[in-house]
Amino acid sequence: MKFNEFKTEQWMTKYENEAIYNLTDTCVYPLTYKQLLSLDKDNTINDKVLSYGEISGDNKLKKEILKLYKTGSIENIITSIGCLKANESIMMSLLSKGDTVLTFVPSYQQFLDIPKAIGCKVLTLEYYENNNWLPDFNEIKDIFSKHKIKMIIINSPNNPTGTYWNIEMFNKLIKICVKQKTYILNDEVYRGLNVTKEVSISDIYEYGISTSSLSKIYALPGLRLGWIKASKNIIDKLLILRDYSFISTGPLIDNLGLIALKNKKYLLNRSKKIINENKKIVKQFVKENKQFELVMPEYGTVSFLSYNTKEKSKNLCLRLLKESGLFFVPGYCFDYEYHLRLTFTNDPEITKKGLYLLKELM
Repeated sequence: MKFNEFKTEQWMTKYENEAIYNLTDTCVYPLTYKQLLSLDKDNTINDKVLSYGEISGDNKLKKEILKLYKTGSIENIITSIGCLKANESIMMSLLSKGDTVLTFVPSYQQFLDIPKAIGCKVLTLEYYENNNWLPDFNEIKDIFSKHKIKMIIINSPNNPTGTYWNIEMFNKLIKICVKQKTYILNDEVYRGLNVTKEVSISDIYEYGISTSSLSKIYALPGLRLGWIKASKNIIDKLLILRDYSFISTGPLIDNLGLIALKNKKYLLNRSKKIINENKKIVKQFVKENKQFELVMPEYGTVSFLSYNTKEKSKNLCLRLLKESGLFFVPGYCFDYEYHLRLTFTNDPEITKKGLYLLKELM
């Protein structure tokens, strides 16, 4: 298989360490190892034997993960090395050369390029900025009338637009998909700030597959702990590939994840505070500076800021970084010009200073 350069990840790898004002990281400002261990009141981490552990994931951890959903049992959950690997495992296990896949743009490049590398036909539909970054369901129906779709791949809330698929939207989509028994893979890594309202596809659809991790809203990207929730027959297929790719996430990481999820209320309250303060700052900035526009997302940590100059986004971002240490992922990385990925994850004081510099340098 041949893969294209992953533009967003390459951009982050190349330039992130130069940032002074990072306004584009999608993970809430991370905890330190010491802060996480301080939540381990029973000091369980010291007693862990560093074997491979339980291959599909520690059962205690899976019980905590299950609490994030409304249906299922621990047989419906396996752990993974981050959400990225979870998505890859699903695509590699369920897709074959010649299958047709539907996804939406702008979005995360993985959803297009892994199916392409497998040999799938990849169809794309737009999220429309003038419709609050939402899709057109008539276009979805039209595609299904012309093609047999093996899998739809979605990220809700979406990176970079913040698009959120609510229960009404998913019900409309399921009604279209169920006739062809189309899989719906939803990368839900930004879901969870309001679990009573944020729907999970694996809770409402037989062929729905949910992936997530502790990286984004739980502020623990360094753990590289993710998971998959799906029907038992899908999980069984994923376990076959697992033996060839990474075997297990291991007892150390599983236990640290267990500590985190047992304290999810604390972690989520911390994240909500950071995100909400940043959103207030961004709303005020856009209100006062008319050369910028933004569809403010309801959930998640990511938004797509548009600007009205003719400077291409890649050149603009390099200039901002060089002149002030101000760091964004350009719309160029999502094949969508005159936009910057703007997130709500850093110290609010950094966001204030960064946006002030953006205004001055524009």
